[in-house]
Amino acid sequence: MSCAVLIVEDEPALARNIASFLGGCGFEVRTAASGEDALRELESFKPDVILLDFNLPGMNGLKAFEHMRDIDPRVKVVMMTGHASVELAVEAMKAGAYDFVTKPISLSKLRLMLDKLTSEERQSEALAYYRARDARASGLDKLIGECGAMQQLRASIGKVIAGDEMLRDANPPAVLITGETGTGKELVVRALHFEGPRRNEPFVEINCASIPAQLLESELFGHERGAFTDAKSRKLGLVETADKGTLFLDEIGDMDLALQVKLLRVLEDRCVRRVGGLRDQTVNVRIIAATHRHLEALVAEGRFRADLFFRIRMVHLAIPALRDRGEDILLLADHYLALHAKRYGKKALALAPDVRRALLRHRWPGNVRELRNVMEQAVLMSSGPVVESVDLDWLPAAVEVSSATSDAAAAMNLEQMERNALLRALESSRWNVSQAARLLGITRDALRYRIEKHGLSVPE
Repeated sequence: MSCAVLIVEDEPALARNIASFLGGCGFEVRTAASGEDALRELESFKPDVILLDFNLPGMNGLKAFEHMRDIDPRVKVVMMTGHASVELAVEAMKAGAYDFVTKPISLSKLRLMLDKLTSEERQSEALAYYRARDARASGLDKLIGECGAMQQLRASIGKVIAGDEMLRDANPPAVLITGETGTGKELVVRALHFEGPRRNEPFVEINCASIPAQLLESELFGHERGAFTDAKSRKLGLVETADKGTLFLDEIGDMDLALQVKLLRVLEDRCVRRVGGLRDQTVNVRIIAATHRHLEALVAEGRFRADLFFRIRMVHLAIPALRDRGEDILLLADHYLALHAKRYGKKALALAPDVRRALLRHRWPGNVRELRNVMEQAVLMSSGPVVESVDLDWLPAAVEVSSATSDAAAAMNLEQMERNALLRALESSRWNVSQAARLLGITRDALRYRIEKHGLSVPE
């Protein structure tokens, strides 16, 4: 789609020359000889850019500009004048002009300016589109589930958002989200951002486990030119990029200890220093961290800073595992079945009774992500309106495991396996913590944490 330009110029020859040149470049062009004519054209033409002369008969360009902004606040205005002065340029920029040019006008430079302006406009529209799309795909209503744990989680998120709305300064509390892999931690993060007062500001996310420590520092905090061998120009870090918005640090449990110190400073002082920089940059950013690891154990083992742990844990939201959510499994299965059926252009599908029973019995080590993938497989493999067990290759194994004895099922539980290993080590060492820790290959502090975690005590 071509860019529409309104030329407001009282010199007919100059107006015709600019219009002819821009028309040949593919722009849609109209002209007006006065501010009053321009205001009438603005109502019907709806230009993207206005080239506005300052010296006009009747109202001058600045006065016309004020009325134009009242009619269409989004329109970009470039002021033109044959009598340039610093004061006039300052007035134009204060009024909100995009740029200021002097006569005689270089048509080639004018073309470059308009190309740059329209490119920025397209980028801005694309950013607004993607931000709106992210907002539509996020929110409390996307956290599907009716079990008690999910209702409590949504209530807690609502309290955090309400607190953000009432906050009187720029220091929102950090949030820590914990849960097994695939439980939907990112959905919770997005609900906090897009339902809260920062919804129209940047949402920046990074996985701390996916980038080497030496590169993660530059990604997070930026660097100055020459800070290291390949630093050929200044780079803003993600902390600065997320200013006024939200920075989501996924898998924070994998962050290097040295970087944890710098992150703690951001949380404490609300400032960041780029790698190789000499000055601090003040930032207003909400930090949300997520992990599937037990950070308390990492703190006990010296692999995560205790001061950072307590700082990011100001608000803690725990997401339940799918196997602990009961009938939510079927609720989510039906949701994803309908979603994938629509994606692949199939009619509505239903799950056979034996499939529904198998879904409830399965342990779901991959949680909601695994269930979503299984439902996609069901849509792809089904040949009729009902998904049968033969359509899912994992069902026989799931039924076999679920029909085993309760002892065998308990043995498959990682938490139970850890508890049994602790008990065996403690009993063989007669509850000598130091000896038991050596047997298990962990520190005394880590063992004490796990003893408390499982509620173990010396038998009478």
